[in-house]
Amino acid sequence: MERMDLFTSGRNGYHTYRIPALVTTPAGAVLAFCEGRKHTGRDDDEIDLLCRRSQDGGRTWTDLQIAVPSGGRACGNPCPITDRDTGRIWLLFCKDNQQIFTTHSDDGGLTWAEPTEITAQAKDPAWSYVGTGPCHGIQLASGRLLAPCWSDESPGPATWAPDPPNWGKIQSSYALMSDDHGQTWHHSQNITPDASDECAAAELLDGTLYMDMRSRQAKRCRARARSQDGGQTWTPAEYVPDLPEPSCQGSSLRIDNTLYLIHPSNPDDRTHLALYHSRDGAQTFSAPTIVYHGPAAYSDLVNTDTHLLCLFEAARSQRLILERIDPHHLDP
Repeated sequence: MERMDLFTSGRNGYHTYRIPALVTTPAGAVLAFCEGRKHTGRDDDEIDLLCRRSQDGGRTWTDLQIAVPSGGRACGNPCPITDRDTGRIWLLFCKDNQQIFTTHSDDGGLTWAEPTEITAQAKDPAWSYVGTGPCHGIQLASGRLLAPCWSDESPGPATWAPDPPNWGKIQSSYALMSDDHGQTWHHSQNITPDASDECAAAELLDGTLYMDMRSRQAKRCRARARSQDGGQTWTPAEYVPDLPEPSCQGSSLRIDNTLYLIHPSNPDDRTHLALYHSRDGAQTFSAPTIVYHGPAAYSDLVNTDTHLLCLFEAARSQRLILERIDPHHLDP
């Protein structure tokens, strides 16, 4: 494995860097996104969405650029999606966990369009809070774009700062989809209420969608659900004891017949970031390969021609580290 610091908190005018996401462009460039939290590092800070680009598989990177300026708001939860048919890179995100927006790039991440609000298409009016990803979204074999999302149905008025009084009461995962290359969006049913929240999606070889989810209710392991209709409806959430976690965001990625999952594997703390893989349609998973033994939290995965790339939070959000992983060196 090869490792480098990609974002270091306290530098370039930002208090904290958090919430990584990765995507590759049709031309093969890698885009790395994160939140640049300006003053306090809190979720309700002024937050820019930032991007760096690599043209050589993650070995070298451009300086950071602002993809979405905060405008005094918390612009968070980056969820990039590559449209293979048009070449466009979509970036979904939310403001203050109240509104959902899209922006896009037609030049491989060099420039970004003015954001467009899609809250009315992406959020049920009954939901108090929403979040996109955070991690990459996917394009299905059908061409559908799909962003993994979560909602909060906590009762009472939605507030953001200082601390939302009803935050985290009834959270659920769902899918946000577009069938016209990002021009319009619609959302699925919620997966089992209060079973999961932040999530990652993958399409298996047989067309089944697999949603890997941060679990609720102190289950100390990942949750999952499946869809047979392109993400419109989902099986009830089930918990997976063989995939322990402390309740934290994770990511997934399918390459050919192998599904990879990554998340902190210590059920008592956000440490021991672990990579798992399955070659039987996510029926069973390998023993974990520990990518990072120390404190580690949110992460995302992407593949290049030769390596898996993992961008993850380390050292209690002091750094975002990029790990280049040779999948041939993983246990069978």
